[in-house]
Amino acid sequence: MQELAIIEAPSVLGLRPSGVQDLPTALLDTGLQGRLGAARAGRVEAPAYDPERDAATGILNPAGIAQYSARLADAVGGVLDRGGFPVVLGGDCTILLGNLLALKRRGRYGLLFLDGHTDFYQPSAEPAGEAASMELALATGRGPRLLADLEGRGPLLRDEDVVAFGFRDSAESAEAGMQPLPPRLHAVGLDGVRAAGAAAAAHQAVDRLAAGGSAGFWVHLDVDVLDDALMPAVDHRIPGGLSWQELEHVLRTALADERAVGLDVTIFNPRLDPGGTIAARLAECLGRSLSARTDHRG
Repeated sequence: MQELAIIEAPSVLGLRPSGVQDLPTALLDTGLQGRLGAARAGRVEAPAYDPERDAATGILNPAGIAQYSARLADAVGGVLDRGGFPVVLGGDCTILLGNLLALKRRGRYGLLFLDGHTDFYQPSAEPAGEAASMELALATGRGPRLLADLEGRGPLLRDEDVVAFGFRDSAESAEAGMQPLPPRLHAVGLDGVRAAGAAAAAHQAVDRLAAGGSAGFWVHLDVDVLDDALMPAVDHRIPGGLSWQELEHVLRTALADERAVGLDVTIFNPRLDPGGTIAARLAECLGRSLSARTDHRG
């Protein structure tokens, strides 16, 4: 059986220190490690947060994010080298860059991007300079070189190796002037997921990732892909989203596939969940979804 290994990645360098940095502790306090039967593979602390937007790039903390990405890539790579399956608990969405850097050091990989937002902003269109609204653009090589060409390995992803799944921010991002998603990047918004059904849409997404030339794929989960009524504990809220059951269908489908190589969880803000009920429900969802991984490998 492939061992699940939890890495804590509490960086908010791409957002702000609003509480998202408490995500790993909140989920671990629910007993997630025991539920998963997972090992602990360390905690990667972020550099000091600088609230001033960098003049050269227009981004908050770009040098810190680059440094953090390399250190997180080392931790994720250590798990991969041992034959394990990394479960990375963020943090904001920029932790994705470190996870993908670990994979790019090893070859060509794809991404199942589960997020209520497409996160494809360019610095000039992002009002606060938050890289957590840009990480998919940066991962595909679009943006300041400091982050779009980490270790000279950029882009971390080819457009055709990405499926953006479940987003619902098209009107908002167009109004803000976000650059359009490239034509070779496969995009399945919330309406498309609902039209096909979550389980069928997930199978189609995984099949598409498998049909390319990549060696496998990473799964990125921003919890704001969930319905805002079910997951209000996020910093950038938008109405609508997936149900818990739909998300579990998608995650189980993706994680049961032998080509899935790791998972990250981002953006849940425990300070907006004072009773801990949402954390418990999220841990339950992750436990059931990752059981597809262990059941498949057992």
